[in-house]
Amino acid sequence: MEYGMIANILLIIVIFYFFMIRPQQQRAKKEKAFEASLKVGDKVITKAGIHGKVAELAENTVVIETMAGKIKMEKSAISLEMSAKLTEKENK
Repeated sequence: MEYGMIANILLIIVIFYFFMIRPQQQRAKKEKAFEASLKVGDKVITKAGIHGKVAELAENTVVIETMAGKIKMEKSAISLEMSAKLTEKENK
């Protein structure tokens, strides 16, 4: 193989890393930090669109109080983006 061909392959790998892998890792890190920062009383929106307030917290689960009652679900089911928009609207 030529050095030019090896350089092209390495360039493609570097571009793939910066445009695909790294942003995904950063997003996962933000979501984990968001899940860890949840506390009782926070208003949240789930990825399914359910609005509610955090009533109880466990290691991996959360109980959300809605107008229809309480729902137990995984922490990962809470949407970072939609919950952030909700708190942004409330702070205005």
